Amino acid sequence: MADDSTHSPATRLVGLGRPARRPGAPVGPPVELSSTFVADGRANYGRSGNATWTAFEDVLGALEGGRALAFASGMAAISAALSLTPQGGTVVLPEHVYNGSSSLMAAQEEAGRLRTLRVDPTDTAAVVAALDGADVLWMESPTNPMLETADLPAILSAARAKGVLSIVDNTFNTPLLAQPLSLGADVVVHSVTKFLAGHSDVLLGAAVTANDELYEQLSTHRVMYGAIPGPHETWLALRGMRTLHVRLERSCENAAELALRLAGHPQVADLRYPGFGAIIALEPAGGREAAEAVERRVQLWLPATSLGGVESLLERRRRHAGEPATVPDALLRLSVGIEHVEDLWRDLDQALRS
Repeated sequence: MADDSTHSPATRLVGLGRPARRPGAPVGPPVELSSTFVADGRANYGRSGNATWTAFEDVLGALEGGRALAFASGMAAISAALSLTPQGGTVVLPEHVYNGSSSLMAAQEEAGRLRTLRVDPTDTAAVVAALDGADVLWMESPTNPMLETADLPAILSAARAKGVLSIVDNTFNTPLLAQPLSLGADVVVHSVTKFLAGHSDVLLGAAVTANDELYEQLSTHRVMYGAIPGPHETWLALRGMRTLHVRLERSCENAAELALRLAGHPQVADLRYPGFGAIIALEPAGGREAAEAVERRVQLWLPATSLGGVESLLERRRRHAGEPATVPDALLRLSVGIEHVEDLWRDLDQALRS
């Protein structure tokens, strides 16, 4: 269908990225499996373009308010966005961010590629002050895994006023809960693997920008570094996005109800929930041993990494060596899926109590 911005995101998710309407045309786009193309057309080689990528990118770009580029993984998209940092430049970022982003920046800092400046994202004045002399602002809101929230409109406005390139990882929110480009961000990145694809069966990433120059830089990076997605993976992600609205709605409803019940649970020492989204973090009473016991005792929840799938997952984040010491040793991150909330509650409650 033609893109109509007056339609709701739910409608656009279903209708965008489809072939032109004509008698006998397929309803959905095919998987384009070709490494090369006849000369003088829209693409000449599989590393530079693919119709299946385009269909996916049209949908995500429309929802985020920019032009999207699909990448081989979330980390590939993050690497491409981080490549926009000038040599030796300063990146301002929250103390807690996605482990992969943090590890990549640490490695590049050690190699002299850039320097990092960590901030408390909830302290808007401190973040704005840290932007003086910086080159890039890297934000998550809420942060992973501590679920801290930032005043993105104020911070992104300050970054633009100071000439600082701003990049926002919007994986937790998806464009259904937040559109950082409309708030002033220059680039948005996604681990499409998570909520967008939604079924824990594909690795894919994306970067989105409304700036043509940045788009060309990101596109060149994708081609030159070979960070391209497979057509079949991209098709799976597009198919998954068709149901993003209903999946996310159910997951968010479940998370809100679970957070309400967990807030008064006698075996929960601390609860983190920003009031929206499908991610919860908690610390069981009893510390690390109790957290590990919960992982062993759940029967419906899956003790596994990642998030954003239809199934509910939980894991103790400090089991990963790259998590900073400021993340509590007993912190469990919960990715709430679409199962019946009463079943999720019974399983989590028995694991906490036992």
